[in-house]
Amino acid sequence: MGKLRQFLSAPYPFYFEGRSLLFIILALFSLALLFEFLFEPFEVYTPEHKLHHFWITAIHSGVAILSLLLCSAILYLNPKLTREWSVGKEILFLGIFLLVTGTGQFLVRDLIYENPMNWSWNYLLEEIRNTFLIGMLLIAILVPINQRFLKKKNQRKASLIDPPAQGKKQPLVIPVKTMVKGDDFELHCTDFLYAKAEGNYSAVHLRNGVRQLKRISISSFEEQVKEYRQILRTHRSFLVNMTFIEKVTGNAQGYQLELDGTAEQIPVSRQKIPVFEARMQIKA
Repeated sequence: MGKLRQFLSAPYPFYFEGRSLLFIILALFSLALLFEFLFEPFEVYTPEHKLHHFWITAIHSGVAILSLLLCSAILYLNPKLTREWSVGKEILFLGIFLLVTGTGQFLVRDLIYENPMNWSWNYLLEEIRNTFLIGMLLIAILVPINQRFLKKKNQRKASLIDPPAQGKKQPLVIPVKTMVKGDDFELHCTDFLYAKAEGNYSAVHLRNGVRQLKRISISSFEEQVKEYRQILRTHRSFLVNMTFIEKVTGNAQGYQLELDGTAEQIPVSRQKIPVFEARMQIKA
C-alpha cells in the first residue's frame, strides 16, 4: 500500500490545457475513430443501425471529444483543482472523463440504433462498462509508462545543471507597487527567496523565515521584477530568486528546486523549462 500511495501522489504533468489539450483532442478522435472502425471491439446487432458504421464510429469519437472538453472546462474554471497535479489526480480525472463519455454514448443511442429499449438502465450500464473496459486498459498502461519516462528524462537533465555560483548575488532593491498604494514595498533581492501565488495575493518569502502577504498578483509581481535577471517565473504560482538554488532534481512534471533557507521545494513546470535552462549553467 505504501508504494501505491507513493505512486499515486507522485507529480504528473497537467496536459488538459492549451496546445497539449488540442493535441490530445486530435489524437483521441483519430485513434478512437480508427480503432472502432477497424476492429469493432464490441458485438453489435447491425440490423438496428440507422447509419453507416463509419458515421457511428464518428459519433462515438465526437462524444468522447465533447466529454473531454466538458471535463477540461470544469478544471479551467476551477484552477485550484489543478494545483499540485499528481498521478492519482490524473487517474481520477480520466475515470470521470470515461464516466461522462459512457453516459454520453448512452444519450446518443437514439441517433444510432432503432431499438425501443434504448433508454433502459441496462444499456446505460452497458455503454459505461464498454467505455471503461477500453479506457482503463489504456490508462493502466500509458500513465505509469509516461510518468516513469518523464521522471527519468528530467532527472537526467537535472543532473547536468549546476546551481548558480553564490558570488553572483547583487545588492539590488526593487520598488514594487501593489493593488493598494499603502501596501507598496521595496524588494531586497539579497533577502528574497521566492514568491508564491495565493489567489490575487502573493506570499513573499525571505531568507530570515519571514513571510509577507502582499496584495499583488504573481503576474504583476513578475512584470515589475523582470529587470533582475536572477528572478524567474518557474511556474504559474512561483517566482524564484535563482541565486539561492542549492539543488535541482527532476520529476515527471519538470524540475524541483531546493533553495538555501527554506524547506519548500519549488517546481519548474514543463512550459518554463526552456527559459530556466537558458538561465542556468548546463554541464558540457
